[in-house]
Amino acid sequence: MSRIGNAPVALPQGVEVTFNNGEVSVKGKLGELKQEISEGISIEVAENEVLLTRENDTKDLKAKHGLYRSLVNNMVVGVSEGFTIKQELIGVGFRAKVTGQVLEMNLGFSHNVVFSLPEEIKVTAEQSKGQPPIVTFTSVDKQLVGQVAAKLRSLRKPEPYKGKGIKYVGEQIRRKAGKSAG
Repeated sequence: MSRIGNAPVALPQGVEVTFNNGEVSVKGKLGELKQEISEGISIEVAENEVLLTRENDTKDLKAKHGLYRSLVNNMVVGVSEGFTIKQELIGVGFRAKVTGQVLEMNLGFSHNVVFSLPEEIKVTAEQSKGQPPIVTFTSVDKQLVGQVAAKLRSLRKPEPYKGKGIKYVGEQIRRKAGKSAG
């Protein structure tokens, strides 16, 4: 029994969900998202909630039941509120600058790193004196914004001795002691 799949998805005011030919479409004030749904999973839209049901109890359909419920819920939250991820660039001389859909960063390499972004993502770079630069990604698609943030983090992962690198705001970096003098 899928506990996640059986839970209804609440629809906030101004969000429309339509399901036809194996594709669910969610429209809201921030945009529109679409997702293909596998055979065997059906969606019923009531006035203010969405219910997902499965045809039978095969192992494959049980797994997909909870998956598609979570995907539909993320789509509803995305088109109504949106998703935001913030990352810090920690290191001496680390800087970030946004020009359109291109993020240009100085990450301590011999050259600047140019990171182009998809059209669905909005990016801002904030720099204040005495604080590390903060890069903020905003989008209606949770999967896409998480993937872009992970790709940016992979350019310069935080190292365990000084903590230099790109980390999520609020992330705790496990630090090592380093060499002992003796």
